[in-house]
Amino acid sequence: MNDTLSTLLAELTGALSQPITHPIDVIAYAVPAFIALILIEIAWARRHAPDAYEPRDMLTSLLMGLGSTIAGALVAGAIYAAATWLYAHRIATVPYAWWSWLAVLLLDDFNYYWAHRTGHRVRWFWAAHVNHHTSQHYNLSTALRQTWTGFFALSFAFRIWPAFFGVPPEMLLTAGAINTVGQFWIHTEAVRRMPTWFEWVFNTPSHHRVHHATNPLYLDRNFAGVFMIWDRMFGTFQPELDEEPARYGVIRQLGTFNLLHSVFHEWKGMLQDFAAAPLRHKLSYLVREPGWSHDRSRESSDTIRARWQARNGTLSPDQPQCMADEGIAVSHP
Repeated sequence: MNDTLSTLLAELTGALSQPITHPIDVIAYAVPAFIALILIEIAWARRHAPDAYEPRDMLTSLLMGLGSTIAGALVAGAIYAAATWLYAHRIATVPYAWWSWLAVLLLDDFNYYWAHRTGHRVRWFWAAHVNHHTSQHYNLSTALRQTWTGFFALSFAFRIWPAFFGVPPEMLLTAGAINTVGQFWIHTEAVRRMPTWFEWVFNTPSHHRVHHATNPLYLDRNFAGVFMIWDRMFGTFQPELDEEPARYGVIRQLGTFNLLHSVFHEWKGMLQDFAAAPLRHKLSYLVREPGWSHDRSRESSDTIRARWQARNGTLSPDQPQCMADEGIAVSHP
């Protein structure tokens, strides 16, 4: 592992001042650390949280991670080619320098926030992203539960557009890999809180537990990758509350560890809804939020949260109208 780390640091250090000929595969370098940390967490869980790991759930996560790696390898060339094409038609050129790396890392995290938020708010993208949320457990193996269909959903488009403005594709894709590795450690219940300043600036296990929760208060919150500032800026931040322990999974739990169902269930459901919908509503089943239905037979996360807040007396001023639009009765004090 020390040799792996040394090689990675040498590649990253060299990239600070001179062009690189290919993206640095930071994720591949990180795999030994992922495995070691999962084993450490399993040992911790045996003493402190016996229910943190469920063997079938963990196996599903590992297989989804393996499948995602294979799918990613198959399409990596196409994504690289798309970014390279944009770079060939760039309107500026970003140099290789320490400050440009910092700027690109920050920009990529900003792009990740919007890609991730869209992945929860547009059903087409949710069909690819939901895989990551299907576990009812929250541990480091959950971080490996990744999509097989992100390329098909075109999710990568959110991350490669800076190439048109002069960011070298190699720098851009390396920054994306660093972002992914930086999110691994937040998938744990072993860490309760980080120092206050750290919690304010960065994404942490506490913040990300909220994101993975199905509690009405927590739905569609905390989309950050590495920096929590985006959620604070754009109104999607929700702190973890001690009186509201997180319940994990999806609104309609899968109830199975079947690998293919876990991967493709939302694509199947979305396409069935599309086929059955009246013509004027078909597109909405692809581009509206998950849970939307033209006959109001289902509920979106906004509807679920608003009803919960109405019961608990925590409605914001604009929510009664939102609830009325969804067909929910609102009683005014």
